Amino acid sequence: MEVSNFGVFTFITNYMFLIDTHSHIYLDNFDNDRQIAIDRALQENVKIILLPNIDSGSIKKVLDLASKNEGICYPMLGLHPTSIKENYKEELDIIEKAISLHKIIAVGEIGLDLYWDKSFINQQIEALEKQINIANNHKLPIVLHVRDAFNHIFDVIESNKNDEKGVFHCFSGKLDDAIRAVDLGYYLGIGGPVSYKNSILPSIIKEIGINKIILETDSPYLSPMPYRGKRNEPANIKIIANTISEILGITIDEVARITTNNALKLFDIENKQA
Repeated sequence: MEVSNFGVFTFITNYMFLIDTHSHIYLDNFDNDRQIAIDRALQENVKIILLPNIDSGSIKKVLDLASKNEGICYPMLGLHPTSIKENYKEELDIIEKAISLHKIIAVGEIGLDLYWDKSFINQQIEALEKQINIANNHKLPIVLHVRDAFNHIFDVIESNKNDEKGVFHCFSGKLDDAIRAVDLGYYLGIGGPVSYKNSILPSIIKEIGINKIILETDSPYLSPMPYRGKRNEPANIKIIANTISEILGITIDEVARITTNNALKLFDIENKQA
């Protein structure tokens, strides 16, 4: 029987914990029951929760939660594209300094979002390029937010390569986009939308396969069925894993084993345990 060791975690191939690779549980949506939500996740075998940053205002919340739940919650720092406004250079300076001072596992979430506002597209691109360079300097993967901007994002990441690669968080593209992302060495972050009635994600997953997938909730957003419209939380990763097991016709243990190993490898969590 194969035994693998990842820091404080030891597991065998027929028993595997789950990882929520993208959760904003530091937001005020969880102010009344944050630790209860973390405990609920642990009870559902979700043993690691990764915390993506939004802007300078959320840095302390991310770092404090990770410190309070060491070995469970891990911080990422970055400037979200919808937070890029006139003061984006100042924001980037604050985030770059924080990255240099703290132990984080990725630069994120960063990227391009042309759904809400196209007026800052040039600044979004400049900020993304800057943050990819920061990730390269610190040998960290990147967590990409992409909405209505796949052509632009591919132009940027093909021109500004990151050796540590990363993940297309909450992947929302078409099959061609998925293939292109995977060919570039990136993972696809799959969350609650995979369970929605008209989602194309099931067909994409069948084509791409599970070896380039990691699981996420994007809590408190994008709850899986049957909780769509309600607050999402890390414990719901088990629902997402079960949905993928049904799509691919494999056991949930196999989904857990592969997606957890994918996440451990991408974010180098074994070495971050020390």
